Order: sequence, then C-alpha cells, then structure tokens
Amino acid sequence: MDIKEQLKDIKTQLRLSMNGVVSHSMREKGLNYKLNFGVELPRIKVIAGMYEKNHELAQTLWKENIRECKILAGLLQPIDTFYPEIADIWVENMPNMEIAELTCMNLFQHLPYAPAKSFHWIAAEEEYTQVCGFLTIARLLMKKGEMDDRPTDEFLDQAICAALSGSYHVRNASLLALRRYMQHDTSHAFRVCRLVEGLADSTVEAEQILYNMVKDESIE
Repeated sequence: MDIKEQLKDIKTQLRLSMNGVVSHSMREKGLNYKLNFGVELPRIKVIAGMYEKNHELAQTLWKENIRECKILAGLLQPIDTFYPEIADIWVENMPNMEIAELTCMNLFQHLPYAPAKSFHWIAAEEEYTQVCGFLTIARLLMKKGEMDDRPTDEFLDQAICAALSGSYHVRNASLLALRRYMQHDTSHAFRVCRLVEGLADSTVEAEQILYNMVKDESIE
C-alpha cells in the first residue's frame, strides 16, 4: 500500500475501534481535537504493530489533527530519519499534555540527540517546548540517572525556576524531572534539598509545593 492507502486503512481501523465514552470524557477534560475516536492506548499500539515504521507515514499522521493519528505518528516514526529540526517542528505544534507525554515516551527519549535537545527545549519560552524538554529529561533520568556536572547545574536551575514560575503544565513536568533526579541517588536528593531549604517557611503556593515535594521525596 502507498502512504495514502495506509492512512485510509489506519483511519478505518480507528473507526472500528472508536469509544464514544472515552472521547466524550476527554472533551470534558479539555482535550480538544478536530477528531477524537477515543481509542484506548493498548488498541492504538496493536494498530501500530500492523504497520512497518515509516518516516513518510509518520509525518503524514502527525499532520492530521486527530488524537490517535498523532499518537501513532510517535510510534511509527523511525529514529534514524527523525532529525533535530523535525523534532523542533513537532514540539512547536504539540497540542496538549497527552500527546506530549506519549510522544516523549514513544519517541523523544530514544533519540540519540535527546540529552542535548531536551536542554534546548527547557530553556525555551513556549509552554509545550519546555514541557517536552522536562518530560524527556525525566525519561532519560529513569534510564541513566546521571548527568555531567555542568548539565546538572543547568538542569537544576531551570527546573527550580520552572517549578516556581512556569505554567501549570511546565511546573508539573519540571517537578517530575526533579523527582526522577532525586530518586536515583541520595546525594542527588541532598543536593536538591539544599537548593530549596530556604523555602521552608514560604507562604507562596508554588514555593510550598516545590518544598513539600522535595521534602517528601527525600524522606522516602
């Protein structure tokens, strides 16, 4: 099948698997798409398994303003043809947290340039660019745990700044990355504790949330 036929076949599979209850629930939670079949993730992975990874197909799927197509794009995109400039384009057009989380998990964390690119993303101004940066770093920390000293300093500075002043989604993504960093080693946890100890008596909500997260994580 050519790309056009594959896309048509995928949409047929999605329609056959659609779940109106899930789709309605997502709309109520603010996850708005031009089209949302409400197909659950295990089924989407089964559909992805029916096709070979293909750059052109993945790029075509990503351009569709359809929830399931964007998820499938991350699953079907080959790593070796997903160049940094394409990653930036995807991040710039990231529609919501669900797609950000799944694309970071299914694709971004596996990119050979993920460590360097994620640091560029967390330093950006755009909300979902920062979100993808922190989520990718969180994934990388789960796999490797360690960073070089200089990137660690930069990461901690950016993450704490984002946790205190970023948007809701950016704060949550940065807190997740900080948590993954702390979980790897007690020295990491101690280092973050030292950075936020001055917030112990703060009455600012964002500062309280950060301090309490660090405190709770250091006790576990």
